[in-house]
Amino acid sequence: MTPDRAAGLTATARALAGGEISSRALVERTLARIEASQGTLNAFRIVRAEAALAEADAADRELAAGGRAPLLGVPVAVKDDMDVAGEPTAFGCQGEHPVAAEDGEAVRRLRAAGAVIVGKTNTCELGQWPFTEGPAFGATRNPWSTGHTPGGSSGGSAAAVAAGLVPAALGSDGAGSVRIPASWTHLVGIKPQRGRVSTWPRGESFHGITVNGTLARTVADAALLLDAASGNHAHDPHRPPAVDASAAVDRDPGRLRIALSLRPPFTAVPAVLRPEVRDRVLELAEVLAASGHTVEEADPPYGQIGLAFVPRATAGIAERVAEAPFPALLDRRTRGAARMGRLLGGFPLRAARRAEAVLHRRIGGFFQKYDVVLTPTTAAPPPRIGALLDLGGFATDRAMIAACPYAWTWNVLGWPGVNVPAGFTPGGLPVGAQLLGPANSEPLLISLAARLEAQLRWHEEWPPEPVTVESRAVRGRSAPTL
Repeated sequence: MTPDRAAGLTATARALAGGEISSRALVERTLARIEASQGTLNAFRIVRAEAALAEADAADRELAAGGRAPLLGVPVAVKDDMDVAGEPTAFGCQGEHPVAAEDGEAVRRLRAAGAVIVGKTNTCELGQWPFTEGPAFGATRNPWSTGHTPGGSSGGSAAAVAAGLVPAALGSDGAGSVRIPASWTHLVGIKPQRGRVSTWPRGESFHGITVNGTLARTVADAALLLDAASGNHAHDPHRPPAVDASAAVDRDPGRLRIALSLRPPFTAVPAVLRPEVRDRVLELAEVLAASGHTVEEADPPYGQIGLAFVPRATAGIAERVAEAPFPALLDRRTRGAARMGRLLGGFPLRAARRAEAVLHRRIGGFFQKYDVVLTPTTAAPPPRIGALLDLGGFATDRAMIAACPYAWTWNVLGWPGVNVPAGFTPGGLPVGAQLLGPANSEPLLISLAARLEAQLRWHEEWPPEPVTVESRAVRGRSAPTL
């Protein structure tokens, strides 16, 4: 790490508590990094410079008075689908949006933990796609290769953390939208159990498939942010039992039975695992086996799980479109998905919700034999900027499924998953792997991920500096053209 990049969340919190640095100095450095990178990476939709400095000054006063909180004075970012009081929540859409009257519950809890919210990060329109581009804000770029996307829909959060602009950030995950960009930017991304981190003011986001999660360079940092953001609003419909994610980092997971699943769940269009991704995941499986875990190829009994996903996703889009202040400015694909959602919002949606209990029993039975499922996070490396931007609706769906067929099933189930960095393609682009578990298994997944991190030391690798647009050397190699 260099002084131009953020230290980790845990180290930053420790330095602040120990009086080694002030929150104001940290936030000033953070704002300078964001400003310097914005013309290239474009990670932020909103930068709260004045408000963040005021919050930092307040944190310094509290620190001086002996106050302590887990993230007191630490700068973090949140995705622009989360309400921050006094700021609009555009969620990737064009037009002038009204400012939020109060913080969403996850943001409120971050503030209660002492965090300074420096800004809101870019996301694609209504979080639908695995790229972060659009006419509302332009293209957000991957720090490892700025000709490529960081993924989506939490691409702004991933780019900000991967480049060292902030030590950690919140994202949201409705079909892999934390895990996919974490995979493509060499980060740890935790998709927690449904309800672990509140999505209030929506009790259920996209009919329960979308949850809020964390992105960081290390497992400990992702777990610390998860602990800080976790908890429920009084009216949340899902209230899982509390877990201590940070404590799990230092816990021995024991010898586990791990199912290596390389076959994508059934989809209506083909998805083929690219060799350069498959090789990295197999290497990770070998590391796990060498560590004493039993690893064998086996696929969860997904069946026709897609029938339980599409109505919930499209009906959720239809609801968001109905609330949009400028519907005529929405992408034609968004409007098409909303039409589909209105068609599927009755009986098909109710049937999709009922199917979840059946899926829990069937796939839950798989975990009587295995403790963890290891899969690729994506089937392909990150595509180039613009590769999916101007496609039609069906072509976008085909490309999206081909690149990202592995993550969405766990959104239907509502269970936890953790992306871990799996290495790089021969051309230097990051790829990741998922550790997936049954209900409320975050501690197990986090402890296993932490053991992998201790062996592989992925957090010691950084994108090269300076960040410049288009192809450039990545870890001593040339970035490929896709």
